[in-house]
Amino acid sequence: MKTEEIRSLFPALEQSVYGKPLVYLDNAATAQRSLAVLDKERALASTANANIHRAVHKLAVDATEEYEKTRDVVRGFLNAGSREEIVFTSGTTMSINLVASCFGEAFVGEGDEVIVSVAEHHSNIVPWQLLCQRKKAVLKVLDIDEFGGLQVDTLEKLISRRTKIIAISQISNVLGLVNPVSEIVRIAHAHDIPVLVDGAQGSIHEKVDVQAMDCDFYAFSGHKVYGATGTGVLYGKKKWLEAMPPYMGGGEMIETVRFSGTTFAPVPGKFEAGTQNFNAIPTLQEALPLARRFQEDWEVAHNEWAITHYLLDELTGNPRIRLYGVPRGTQVKIPLFSFTVEGAHHEDLALILDKMGIAVRSGQMCAEPLMDRCGVTGMLRVSFAPYNTMEEAEYFVKSLNRAINMLI
Repeated sequence: MKTEEIRSLFPALEQSVYGKPLVYLDNAATAQRSLAVLDKERALASTANANIHRAVHKLAVDATEEYEKTRDVVRGFLNAGSREEIVFTSGTTMSINLVASCFGEAFVGEGDEVIVSVAEHHSNIVPWQLLCQRKKAVLKVLDIDEFGGLQVDTLEKLISRRTKIIAISQISNVLGLVNPVSEIVRIAHAHDIPVLVDGAQGSIHEKVDVQAMDCDFYAFSGHKVYGATGTGVLYGKKKWLEAMPPYMGGGEMIETVRFSGTTFAPVPGKFEAGTQNFNAIPTLQEALPLARRFQEDWEVAHNEWAITHYLLDELTGNPRIRLYGVPRGTQVKIPLFSFTVEGAHHEDLALILDKMGIAVRSGQMCAEPLMDRCGVTGMLRVSFAPYNTMEEAEYFVKSLNRAINMLI
């Protein structure tokens, strides 16, 4: 699939910024939406705007069918064992909070341990911190090496008989390195420890198979895979979901309600309290097949490979730039680059690039512990999608050098 054809699917890319064609390089934060996704949400809001799982009138039935059909699409996208293992949430953050709260309530006690890595997004750190504070448990941290790779060889030393769960990102949103999650799962399961995988970046850049990965939980956001905002997924092995208490109480997550006691709906309903985002969740029916098509397309893969290697050469070859997350050996890096420039503040660079029509991310990328580990207060990040071109990559490098020269 040629890049020009892909770009035609995303109307936002046609706009100009400050009189210059938009070059959107903040895809790791939010990907643009295809016209099919926009049309899907608009159509449902216009013709099937009714609460799901409740009324018997046609609008409610249509809305329910679209919502539940999406569960089957997601099951296929992840290759989950059953549709009951798919829980809809508002995004990766809610999915991880759900597991930290519900798994933690059922299985974590005083003196127990949770392991995360230093390279995690705040959404995969703070929920576990809150759990550990509440339960008087211990949060342990897996470190990275000088190039940004996880020190998996030290994981065995971190694990103890009190370790209850390991939570790890499939791909760091700062370093862009694909982590060996299958190896981490293998090590953890050898000690009967479940693993949660933060797939916010992995779901878009990797072809995910949760059964082959054998993770116990997998979380991702719809807005990073071309879907609507406010949509997310939690995959959980059925045995864990059934053993965990509900996350929230309310409508539709119940079986019976009495003042003498309440019983809960079977999974996944037990975790979907209240009115769901029923106009937006079905956009995953359009977004996920498109994401899978990109993942399996040779031309897309070749374009991303070319851009990745071009940027690696340019950024590592510039003595003024320090790149974080450098692949070593057979390690895979996605087209995501976070770096600092000696003598130039990342925010100033981002503002200048914006005036040149280039959208980038600057700051801590919701990964302050990783910033501390790298000895910086923030970074500049560019992240590419299948609709980005080599010409845009070259324009970015040229513009970055101009911006650096203006500041130094």
